[in-house]
Amino acid sequence: MTPAPAAVLAALLTRWQHHFDAARPDDLARLFTEDALFQGFAPAPLLGRDAVRTYYEHVPPGTRASATVLHAYATGDDLIGGIADVLFTPPTGPDRPARLSVLARHTGDRWRIRHYHVSG
Repeated sequence: MTPAPAAVLAALLTRWQHHFDAARPDDLARLFTEDALFQGFAPAPLLGRDAVRTYYEHVPPGTRASATVLHAYATGDDLIGGIADVLFTPPTGPDRPARLSVLARHTGDRWRIRHYHVSG
């Protein structure tokens, strides 16, 4: 049985936020499936864990994020989705609020992000 979707998504985004704030692209990439579809702030969508790692390697050092789950749902025992508000705070310049949509799949012993799309 799938745990409460909001709790699963909140835990996953807490781990994402921790690794993001610590500027750990390898750990961030491990939160994603091998075939993840990723749309960050860059104009082109990315495919795969290696592309996700490269994206996070280029985030300016000192940038932080804070995510709040707004809605989550389950589509089975191994797939959840949801949306969150995220506030990105760069070391200089204004904060950047965004909306994040996520699909996560349970693979092996953990939940991993399969689809990530940020807009703001």
